[in-house]
Amino acid sequence: MNRFILRNLLVLITVFWLPPLTFGGSFDWPQWRGPDRTDVSRETGLLKEWPSGGPKRLWLFKKAGNGYSGPAIVNGKLFTMGTRDGDEIMIALNADTGEELWTASIGPSGHLDRGSGPRGTPAVDGERIYGLGGQGKLICASVADGKVIWRGSLVDLGGRTPNWGYSESVLVDGDKVICTPGGAKGAIAALDKATGKVIWQSKEFTDPAHYSSAIVAEQNGTRQYIQLTVQHVAGVSANDGKLLWKSPFPGRTAVVPTPIFLDGSVYVLRRRLQAGEARRRQSSV
Repeated sequence: MNRFILRNLLVLITVFWLPPLTFGGSFDWPQWRGPDRTDVSRETGLLKEWPSGGPKRLWLFKKAGNGYSGPAIVNGKLFTMGTRDGDEIMIALNADTGEELWTASIGPSGHLDRGSGPRGTPAVDGERIYGLGGQGKLICASVADGKVIWRGSLVDLGGRTPNWGYSESVLVDGDKVICTPGGAKGAIAALDKATGKVIWQSKEFTDPAHYSSAIVAEQNGTRQYIQLTVQHVAGVSANDGKLLWKSPFPGRTAVVPTPIFLDGSVYVLRRRLQAGEARRRQSSV
């Protein structure tokens, strides 16, 4: 992360009008990187160029507080996370008007390097929504009114809060919520999405958590979760968390990118080395 990043980022949510698109039921983006976590939108009929004078602003929401959370949009509602009155919060807005519908407390915001507040994007799954705060507090809330259904903590799962806070956007897959506490109990954990109880942790894969978000993939009939850490890129069984494969990854400082799975291959982005560091590594070979 750049030392010149503002220590406290004020979240401003701005929506522009792009005819004929409106949010009411016509656009669903329920989690980080979209419906399939591929960052691919399957919408059609989009504008090929901006209107004269640029798009007209529909609304501006100024009360999201601090953080780096992205939006999830489902059935005309926009969900994100921020801070208010010393707490990390989940926020629901009317996506067409910007009206605040409800907020739900995730937990105390505390202090994190490079600014307080949540780093991930919430995940909507039917009538429930899941969000992880920067301090590792995880909640499941009702989409309708924000009532918290259950709470959990990645620290209670053996994790240690990374230097810049937990930044993962949790994954909902079937009856499980997938998160990455990191640590000796298991780097990846699968929780019952209805209760928050632990189904399994990846005891053979125990790297500390960094800042990436897990993806789900299926290869040769085996469903697996793939995650990137500062040490490895690895896949674990969706059924029981058993380690399926692991490959060394030369991470450094902050490993952030989400892995990409395509046609049996996994792609991960490596941070570019400083010139001096590259020369040192070459000389040691």
